[in-house]
Amino acid sequence: MAASAETLGPQRVGFVGAGRMAEAIARGLIRAGKVEAQNVLASAPTDRNLCLFQALGCQTTHTNREVLQSCPLVFFATKPHVLPDVLLEVAPVVTAEHILVSVAAGVPLRTLEELLPPSTRVLRLSPNLPCVVQEGAMVLSRGHWAGASEVEFVRSLLMACGQCDEVPETYMDIHTGLSGSGVAFVCTFSEALAEGAIKMGMPSDLAHRIAAQTLLGTAKLLLQESRHPAQLRTDVCTPGGTTIYGLHTLEQGGLRAAAMGAVEAATNRARELSRK
Repeated sequence: MAASAETLGPQRVGFVGAGRMAEAIARGLIRAGKVEAQNVLASAPTDRNLCLFQALGCQTTHTNREVLQSCPLVFFATKPHVLPDVLLEVAPVVTAEHILVSVAAGVPLRTLEELLPPSTRVLRLSPNLPCVVQEGAMVLSRGHWAGASEVEFVRSLLMACGQCDEVPETYMDIHTGLSGSGVAFVCTFSEALAEGAIKMGMPSDLAHRIAAQTLLGTAKLLLQESRHPAQLRTDVCTPGGTTIYGLHTLEQGGLRAAAMGAVEAATNRARELSRK
């Protein structure tokens, strides 16, 4: 049966693994009204992380199979090295009605499908930390048995947590380098901007707030106006003005090459980890 956002209704959404990313996705779905809190069921070995779900009004359990037996849509958000054993544990209760979404980094669709019953509908999701505030940048890839309707169904739900695009699985490691690790890269740049202002005499708290707001406003301009960064940069650059002097210093410091190299290095490391 083809899935759609409208057919979710009172059905349940499950989470195997209850860490921060799982809680962020659940929070987004609940806040957007995609699913009611009492229809979310999460499992974890201990209560340490389950308390986050309980605070949202969700149901919890220590039994992974119970999640599969209760929920047609299940997100697997365990640590990557734990996931194979978890899949083998729940495989006997997986049915043709399930849609299973793996959030575990570095575990390819091929491995997921090998560990689950034949014809299981599997998707792989790569989120990033801003999902916690419903501003994530996510990519989604489908397995052999998942069709366009399953992708659109899951994607329509995940839009409650930010931007979500379907991509070939080969893009997953690149997304990790660009957007997963990119959060840390952007934080480093924000910190450097603020420290420049602090050096010139601005109080620290004010400098960091203004730097973060500058990044937020710039991102909104780029997304809402669908503009290339170079266009917006040109708009800010008046001849002989302050910005072109600052940009010249950034170019002398190799900012552009360093940022490109950081994404390349993080992507290559993600690929290495995926092969292990």
